[in-house]
This record gives sequence, structure tokens and C-alpha cells, in this order.
Amino acid sequence: MSDAKTDAKPPLASLVLAGEQQAEAVAINDFIFMAKDISNAYLVTTADGDLLVNTGFPTSAERNKAVFAPVRTGPLRYIVLTQSHPDHFGGVPALKEPETKIIVERRFVETAEWYEKLRSHGEPRSRKLWGGTVSVGGPRLEVPTITPDIEVDREYAFELGGRRFEVLSTPGGETLDSLSVWMPNEKVAFTGNLFGPVFLSMPFLNTIRGDKPRLVVRYLKSLDKVRQLGAELLITGHGEPIRGAEKIRADLDKMYAAVSYVNEAVIEGMNAHKDVYTLMREIRLPDHLKIGEFHGNVRWAVRAIWHEYSGWFLYDSTTSLYGVPRSSVDKDLVELAGGAQILAGRAREKLDGGHPLEALHLLDVALGAAPSNSDALAVKKDALQRLLMESGGSNLSETMWLKSEIAAADAALNPRGAGGA
Repeated sequence: MSDAKTDAKPPLASLVLAGEQQAEAVAINDFIFMAKDISNAYLVTTADGDLLVNTGFPTSAERNKAVFAPVRTGPLRYIVLTQSHPDHFGGVPALKEPETKIIVERRFVETAEWYEKLRSHGEPRSRKLWGGTVSVGGPRLEVPTITPDIEVDREYAFELGGRRFEVLSTPGGETLDSLSVWMPNEKVAFTGNLFGPVFLSMPFLNTIRGDKPRLVVRYLKSLDKVRQLGAELLITGHGEPIRGAEKIRADLDKMYAAVSYVNEAVIEGMNAHKDVYTLMREIRLPDHLKIGEFHGNVRWAVRAIWHEYSGWFLYDSTTSLYGVPRSSVDKDLVELAGGAQILAGRAREKLDGGHPLEALHLLDVALGAAPSNSDALAVKKDALQRLLMESGGSNLSETMWLKSEIAAADAALNPRGAGGA
């Protein structure tokens, strides 16, 4: 199955690839310049040297350095890192100069160490979601260790070349160690990926790939801190800057209202004794509060908020308290059903009746007992393709997960052709 909906890149994919052909810095105004990357880097010039907000991905470091070179005006005095993901700090070794001071949020080092400690677990998961979109330059990415000079707790302010910079702790967006940079005289705010990689979108409070969960209340507090600044130019981690105080305030108000709505709906549903799956199906934003769902979405926010408030145990089954998964009885269930083909047939009926998710539940059991059953694999591939078509292909994580699962099912069905897929 292939059509425009399933073949088109999600908006986030286009953003992270925007800098591939960039040959010169983009002038945002006469003193701020952008290097487009998986997460953008920004150069701010002053009368007494330059400042960088983020440095881009490790494999893009030399390109970003070359892009900025023609617009540099003096020594690089500061690098401000808005979070501890490599696409924000990976270029530090190439761009840092002897006198450059590195500024991070106080939790940056411990968060970066946490990512590195779990790297063997997390990297394959990230590759499954991002490998078809982003080239990471080899089998194992070289991620630098950052030694900061200044760690910000709440706020750190300084003057450079006639410009004032206020570095604000704004945790709760993409990481627990997020920073924003405010230039009060120029009314410019740099927020990195505090609001996610696509502005005016639902936050991804707990990513599919696995991450330290972000707290919804902390996210709302950080969002409110930024909207109270009164910025006239808002520069995020991806895409074009948002211009105009009125538009910026309206957009931030809408995001605050949308996330608050979901938060309150989850609390109301929990108090009404509804389970998390019911709330994932039921909670939707009203039309006037609808925002993008390109990285996170409402369903996943509902689940993240539920677990934030109620913890991991769903009060659904005693077996959840122990280390024996449901898959341990897959063979029993398949035997009782009369074989994997019987379950595959029932799954096909579910799919034909417009219920691809129920079909996948049955197929998980069938393939758990008989991983190479061709009937079950064929129905699974069709169910996944149905979900991909119905998704519209706008959410990157959902799209890339479904595409990777379709490819795996196809490889299992056609093992000889898998190497060339």
C-alpha cells in the first residue's frame, strides 16, 4: 500500500532535514544568525564578541562552524546549551574557543550522564524511530562530554557588548534541564525545544523512545514564565522564528490552555474512576484549542499525565505486580484457539470490520506462539498499513514506528528479499 498520505514526510522530518543543503547562515535580524540542523544553532553578535545558543548535532559541527564563520564579529564568549540532547550540544568541541564559557541548567550534567548510562538501551530504540529520517554518521554516534563553566539555578544574567542576557531555568519541555535565553532590551527569547521540536504543538511528556518523564505542571509553569516575558521575537529549536508580541502571546496562551485542558480532563476522568485507556480514547481538544500533534499527541499526553499522578500500576490485573507477562501464555491461548491460523482468521475479520487495533491484539498472541506464521504476518502488515493510512502521516514517532513494524513484518514474510528492503 502506498499513497501520498503514507509516502509524504511528517512536518518534523522536514524541519530536522532543513539544513542539509545550507551553505550560509540565515540572518534573522542584523545581529542573530541561524544554522539549520536537527536542532538549530543560533549566533548572537555583540560589540565585544559573540554568543551561541546551541551548537547542533555532532556530525554537523564543522558545517555549522563554516556557516557561521562569515558573520562572526569577535571571540566566542559564551555557548548556552538549552538542553542535554546531542542535537543541541554535539558541536561544542568544534565550536568552542579557549575563552568560551559554557552555560547549562543545573541538571544538565546529571541528565546527560543518565542518557549515556542507558545508551545501549536507548540508542536502538531511537534508531528504530529516527533511522529512516536522520543520518547519525555511523554505527555509534560520538557524543562529547560537556564540562560547563556556569550552571544556572533559576536565573543567571550578564552583559556582553552592550547586550543584556538573562538565562532562565525552564524545565519540563523536552528535558528536565531546559534553559531559555531572554534578551530584555531587544525583546528576543530563545526557547530551544521547551515547546517541542514543532511550535504550537502538544508536548511529548514521555517519549516513545524512552526518556525521563516531564511533569505537566512543570511544563505549564515554564510556558507561563516565557509568555510573561512579552517577547516580540520568539526563536525556537526548529523552523522559522515567531514574530510579533501579539501573535506570540496568542500562541503561548493557546498552548497553555490546550495542555491545561488535557491535564484537567485527566484529573476529572480519574476521579470519575475511568481507566487510562478509556481516557485515551475519550479526551479530545475542543476545536478552538486544537494544536499540532507532530511529535507528541493528546492520547500520549493523557497517558503520561495519568502515570505522573497515579504511578505505574493500573489496578487492572494482579499479574502486573509480578514479572510474568501475558505473553507467557500465548502458546496456551493459541493451542486452545485451535492454532495461529484460527487467530489470524479472526484478526482478519476484525480488520475487515474496521478494528485494526483489536486485530493486532489477536495477532500479538498468534505471533507470540508462532512468530513465522505467514497468515498472521500478512494480517499484521495489513493492519499496520491501515493504521498508517488513517494516521495521516503527520506525527513522526507514530509514522516511523508503523513504517518500521511494516518493514519487519514484510521482512518476516519475505526473508530472501529483506536484505534489499
